[in-house]
Amino acid sequence: MRMLFHIVKTKGTGFVGRCCCSGPGRSVLAAHPLSAPAKWIHVAGRQNQQKGNAMNVFDRHTKLLQRERAAKNPDAPIYDYLKEEVGYRLADRVLDIKKELKVGLDLGCGRGYVAKNITDVELKHLYMSDLSPSMLETAQTPENIESTKIVIDEEKPFPLESKSLDLVISNLNLHWVNNLPGCLREINRVLKEDGVFLASMFGGDTLFELRSSLVLAELEREGGFAAHVSPFTEIRDIGGLLSQCGFTMLTIDVDEITVGFPSLFELMWDLQGMAENNAGINRKTHLHRDTMLAASAIYQEMYGKGEGVPATFQIIYMIGWKPDPKQKVVPAERGSGQVSLKDLHRLDEMVRDAGMEGRIKFMKDMMDENDKNKKE
Repeated sequence: MRMLFHIVKTKGTGFVGRCCCSGPGRSVLAAHPLSAPAKWIHVAGRQNQQKGNAMNVFDRHTKLLQRERAAKNPDAPIYDYLKEEVGYRLADRVLDIKKELKVGLDLGCGRGYVAKNITDVELKHLYMSDLSPSMLETAQTPENIESTKIVIDEEKPFPLESKSLDLVISNLNLHWVNNLPGCLREINRVLKEDGVFLASMFGGDTLFELRSSLVLAELEREGGFAAHVSPFTEIRDIGGLLSQCGFTMLTIDVDEITVGFPSLFELMWDLQGMAENNAGINRKTHLHRDTMLAASAIYQEMYGKGEGVPATFQIIYMIGWKPDPKQKVVPAERGSGQVSLKDLHRLDEMVRDAGMEGRIKFMKDMMDENDKNKKE
């Protein structure tokens, strides 16, 4: 599924609005004050980063500062459009789980993008966590569910007991974690047996237009290039990571959301407002003005459509279950099959020929077999 957002500039106001159609009766139109000053804050207690460690791709302290600044921005709701949409889609997947869920965790909840949309889920208690205390303060809580807010660093052991949760959700958060396998193992640890993990994260094709434009501009103006867009996980690696960390019955799918902007500069402004600007350890901290202007021109020339430019966000959705040893899968006895594989192309015809009595008998046999397996 592809989602298209349009950027609409209002004449004479200096504001930019985003419009989207994401379903019947759902739309977003938000003002975008381009002239609003950025508000910088300082958070004491910087954690040591070992830049020589190959595992540390991201500067977690920088990401904390970015989230704190974004949370304290009075215009923060303007930049929520992407995470709101993905959070709504992830919450819709939670509603598809036909299982009793008592206690859950929203890991990296941000401003409550998923939590406020799961009011129909029969959860008794929801833990909401984030790396940023200020972001956690602004998070919206679900109306009908008791909730507790706690600060959790995804790269450290969670302050939760083992096998204490039925559900763990994470919305557009795990792509900033250095030790992703360690984080997934922690999630598996706190889940009960037969617990479920649902997450969304940015995929490898996210912002490919911005990435290529900046590379070409730097090569042309400075004779070399640096990484200005943080690396993202490839979809082919997700399944292996989840399996290695103890999850089974995996479901992984990909979505693309395309957002339109007047130019490269509005895109970068919005990324800062979302706290999704670059936080790589080896990032280049300064971009020359000439390079930025060249990148904007290249972006428009290569990808421009009409008066604006598109930005692609690839979203990877994943579902994994923690196995329950009590749930035994008993294979059927050899020779018990009623349909040969060579006759699969005739399956519809065989069902039709069997008539209603045949269908009833088939369903009854299946129910008897399920009851037999449960007793065993």
